[in-house]
Amino acid sequence: MTDDKEMLARWRLILGQFAEDTLPLDNVYSETDDALSFLYDREYTSERGSEHTGKQGGRGHSVLTVPAWIAKVRKLFPKNTSDIMQKQALDRYGIQELITDPQVLEQLRPDIGLLNKLLSFRSIIPETVRAQADNIIRKIAEEIQKRLETELRRSFTGKRTSSSASAPRIYKNLDFPRTVKSGLKNYSPEYGTIIPERIYFRGNVRRYNPWDIIILVDQSGSMADSVIYSAITAAIFAKLPFMSVRLAVFDTAVADLSEHIDNAAELLMKVQLGGGTDIYKALCYGESLMTKPAKTIFLLITDLYDGGNIRRIYGKTAALIEGGSKVFVIPALDYSCDPSYNRTAAKVLASLGAEVGAVTPEGLAEWIGNMIL
Repeated sequence: MTDDKEMLARWRLILGQFAEDTLPLDNVYSETDDALSFLYDREYTSERGSEHTGKQGGRGHSVLTVPAWIAKVRKLFPKNTSDIMQKQALDRYGIQELITDPQVLEQLRPDIGLLNKLLSFRSIIPETVRAQADNIIRKIAEEIQKRLETELRRSFTGKRTSSSASAPRIYKNLDFPRTVKSGLKNYSPEYGTIIPERIYFRGNVRRYNPWDIIILVDQSGSMADSVIYSAITAAIFAKLPFMSVRLAVFDTAVADLSEHIDNAAELLMKVQLGGGTDIYKALCYGESLMTKPAKTIFLLITDLYDGGNIRRIYGKTAALIEGGSKVFVIPALDYSCDPSYNRTAAKVLASLGAEVGAVTPEGLAEWIGNMIL
């Protein structure tokens, strides 16, 4: 009987307040009902984004505010469920208090999902909470960068040259020519060989004649996560001694953000998510930055949906590759790697000689490492 009552209660919670007359809900579930009703009753309002303060009078339930709702959701539901509900509150139902109310901002979980939303809606965040929101942006960006930095640097491990004396002393790093040359003066007629005073090993990655990495990032709304990871990855790459990094974001115009590249959070706050897309203009701008084609890598991060003449994009990409540059077209730079993109354009660009593929930041670092080291 207990199981039957619980099953009926679950169905009542799924069906919502309109099943109240036929499936009255036990008071023990009233808090859960309030939390679900606060969000999902919006399906029945004339505008999903309109103000909603919970159930109507006469049902005996409390009226919730957004901060109280978040606290209740976190108390009643598992973390994964509460995260989904908060995401739906902003994405599906437009509850902007989630990013405009200082009390609510204090409660939200600082992760890439929140970073995405704060950047997407930054232009409408009131001045009264702008500083608080920007501090959250910095905190999340710094945490992601700190976590990624170790992984990205590890992707370059094993790419050795003889410029450093601090290499791991293992056989694959043995600098045989240098060891032999330095030991020639110690040739032993008795043994018919040289006796080296020192064994040399190849050191860490070279620090001279760096490659130019030109990162062009589509800042349309669908690319938000990729924009975040692009900025943070660029900031990490910029610290490495064997590459020079430039970064520009584009929609129908191009904005060079390279002067902020040493600070991922500040860089992200310069991004304006949304708008149209002009990939050809971005490629032309990237080309204008190029000084040594044979040592230049273009990272074009875009879903390849463009409002202009796609043939111009093909032509410009082909010209860059024929000139000696490497071109990597990345439909998604994140951890889902299940992007929606123009697959026809991707196939054409691949046939022209571009590398095309969605990757994680670590995957990108490994690809560049294999290319230049």
